Amino acid sequence: MLFTRSPDKFDYLTSIESVRAFLENCPAPIGKKYAIVMDNAPWHKKMYRIIVTENSDEYSDIRDKVVFILLPPYSPDLNPIEQVWRITRRENTHNVFFGSIDSLKSVIDKAFARWHAPNDQLHTLCS
Repeated sequence: MLFTRSPDKFDYLTSIESVRAFLENCPAPIGKKYAIVMDNAPWHKKMYRIIVTENSDEYSDIRDKVVFILLPPYSPDLNPIEQVWRITRRENTHNVFFGSIDSLKSVIDKAFARWHAPNDQLHTLCS
C-alpha cells in the first residue's frame, strides 16, 4: 500500500503530521510497529531528534507504533521511495511537457493511485 500526502512545504512539522496521518489512516496491528525509512533530509533528521532522541511524551504515540530506519548519507539506492519515483518518472513523466503544475500533479496522482492497494510491482520496488 502507498500512502501519500501533499503538504505545501516540507519541514519537520509537516513530516510529523504526515506520520500521524499515516498512523490514523493505517493503524498498526496490536503489538506491531511500522518501520519508516528516512533519508538525510534536514527535516527528517530534526523529526528523528525530536521524536526519538529527545524522547518527549508529546510524541509517545508515534514512538509506540513506529521504528525509524535512518539511511546512510548519499544512499538513494537504499531508499524504497526512490525506486517508486524512478518508475513513476520512467512510465509517466519522462520527456513529457506539462503545461502546468496541476497537469503534472494529476498525472503523478493517477500513477500513485495504482499503488494504493498492495501489488507485486510495489512489493518488488520496496524489497
